[in-house]
Amino acid sequence: MTDTSRPQTGSNGTDDEAPSLIESQASSVDAETAAANQREFAGRRNMIVATLCVAYTVFHLFVMNVYPLETWTYRLIHVGGGLVLGFLLFGATTVMDGADRRGTLLSRALLAIAGAGILYGLLGVVAIWISGTVMGEALPPKWALTTFGVPLTAGTALTIVHAWIFPDRARSHFARADVLLGVAAIACTAYLIWFAPQLQLRAGMPMALPGDMWAAITGVMLIIELTRRLAGLALVIIASIFVAYSFLGPWLPGILAHRGYDAKRFFTYIFTDNGILGAPIAISSTYIILFVVFAAILQTTRVGEYFVNLAFAVAGHKRGGPAKVSIFASGLMGMINGTSAGNVVATGSLTIPMMKKVGYKPQTAASVEAAASTGGQIMPPIMGAGAFIMAEITGIPYMDIVWAAIIPAIIYFASVYFMVDLAAQKRNMQGLPRSQLPKVGKLLRQIYLFMPIIVLIYALFVGYSVIRCGTLAMASAAVVSWLTPHRMGIRQLLHAFDMGARMVLQLVAVCATAGIIVGVIALTGIGSRFSTVLLALADQNQFLALFFAMIVSIVLGMGMPTTAAYAVAASVIAPGVVALGVEPLVAHLFIFYFAVMSAITPPVALAAYAGSALAGSDPMRTSVESFKIGLAAFVVPYMFFFSDAMLMNGHWLATLHVTITAIVGVYLLSCAVQGWMVGATNVVVRIGLAIAGLTMINGSWTTDIIGVVLAVALFAFQKRTAVPHPVRA
Repeated sequence: MTDTSRPQTGSNGTDDEAPSLIESQASSVDAETAAANQREFAGRRNMIVATLCVAYTVFHLFVMNVYPLETWTYRLIHVGGGLVLGFLLFGATTVMDGADRRGTLLSRALLAIAGAGILYGLLGVVAIWISGTVMGEALPPKWALTTFGVPLTAGTALTIVHAWIFPDRARSHFARADVLLGVAAIACTAYLIWFAPQLQLRAGMPMALPGDMWAAITGVMLIIELTRRLAGLALVIIASIFVAYSFLGPWLPGILAHRGYDAKRFFTYIFTDNGILGAPIAISSTYIILFVVFAAILQTTRVGEYFVNLAFAVAGHKRGGPAKVSIFASGLMGMINGTSAGNVVATGSLTIPMMKKVGYKPQTAASVEAAASTGGQIMPPIMGAGAFIMAEITGIPYMDIVWAAIIPAIIYFASVYFMVDLAAQKRNMQGLPRSQLPKVGKLLRQIYLFMPIIVLIYALFVGYSVIRCGTLAMASAAVVSWLTPHRMGIRQLLHAFDMGARMVLQLVAVCATAGIIVGVIALTGIGSRFSTVLLALADQNQFLALFFAMIVSIVLGMGMPTTAAYAVAASVIAPGVVALGVEPLVAHLFIFYFAVMSAITPPVALAAYAGSALAGSDPMRTSVESFKIGLAAFVVPYMFFFSDAMLMNGHWLATLHVTITAIVGVYLLSCAVQGWMVGATNVVVRIGLAIAGLTMINGSWTTDIIGVVLAVALFAFQKRTAVPHPVRA
């Protein structure tokens, strides 16, 4: 029985004030959101899957912090474990409650044939392991080595087709076909792990064994199918085109032509550290999973809820307040989250309804959330794992990348802030009533909840390894939780580990598929040839080369998560840009920014589409508006190309100069896009504002003075002639 005489408790503390409207709804920020094809188990099934997820997370943390494994073995377990969990948790199509699980005779027969092949393949691999570990034989059984591969690969292909044609849509049950795919993942991974030392010498070479090829083909099929389930068709189509290119080279024209490769050489090469086990998976198996688990711990301890509450308390009452809250909360969460669309769903579930409540149109609310969440991917120190991948690919120290990215990130978020503030002025929007907002004083007494972020940033800047920093941040989050009602005990810690494994599966699949593309580029040399074409088209013009790089990065990134988009774009076009004399850090940051911004670039803008689903707006119109709101991100890379002082390279006065003029420049561009400066602007004034803003890209005193003079003249004209009445929404 509830004691109504006792005061109510806030969501993150022990204050005796009743929770505000925002506080009562903010828990959705830390809630898990299930995908349409994600299975949700109960009882014994849930216990099995949760145990596997916890074991997957604990394995990674143990290897990273306590007992390092051989590199190939570790990465293979990372990929193989992700495949097993992915197939158990995500169906081939949409799942639903109460779906009919009875299959036809043809369905059962096809599955029986496929299952027999997979189980025979597993039996052969088990025999190889037993003969080597238990019986101590130097050579594996010949029958197992020579016969396991074809049945395993054929059975896997049939099972994938079965899952497409006869999908098991039951949400709360294991699908038989998906269990078989998990078994196939175990079999091919176990084979590759057993022969990893030999594969490092013979993969991609004539002495590679047929069994090596069949295990690799099975692995590639499983990776591509799981990527389709978790990330959609865009990346799958691109990877399939690259795989086809490896075999069609002799029949292609011009620079696309190459001598071609047989299946054994190609597939064994792809499953090396030049391909699937290369840089993307190296990052996924260390930094990405580390910070995804950190994010899961923050969710479990409800720290993410605190971030949003504090943002609402500080800015929620201002004009267009929820949109400004979205910038702060989504940027902070997106920095850690690793996926733009996932962050939109997490924080947008609260901020989008609140933006609509104060007067933003649904598509504008979704656009602001998409732009802010996408910006989190360029926010130091984590940058959605992008900084780690860049450090791995370029060899540039991680802290140099983080340091260089600070000012561009500030300019981007300042631009988004200008956009939403000007939109609020145009429509005379008000903030939320203070009575509906959390109390600042109450939240400031809980400021210690920022401690995990502070510990992370401090540890990074004093020089600890990234893995040590992430581990310390996780430990501090657990310790801080003991000062809140959401104390982290063993049960909560295991729940966080379970959630972290589920959250990382998409990135594992995506990074592995990106590795396939990178492997094809390395094997065929198409990257260097593409760079040659880029150099020829640019005719030694760096600006033109960067423009082509921007287009390619955006196109490659459409429909792909940031990590995969950057890894592919960097492999294809970065060498050509660097060959023209552009500094490697500038070139890679340039490519990374546009790979990130593909998430809000029409026609395929995943972050904008996620926001439109929450807001109930038109997806295409939402993507166009999110593109406008994030416009600064399409200008900032050119700014630091023209003046690398923006990347903290040079005297501090030069850095201060370009920072101030860049902020003024993006403000003028924001006024031009929104059509508002003091009052509504006509077409001529908007064009003038755009020109004034663009003149500040170069970073020279001459162009800056021209821009400032033009801006002052336009401001004076607007002050004299504009009617500052609001435009109603």
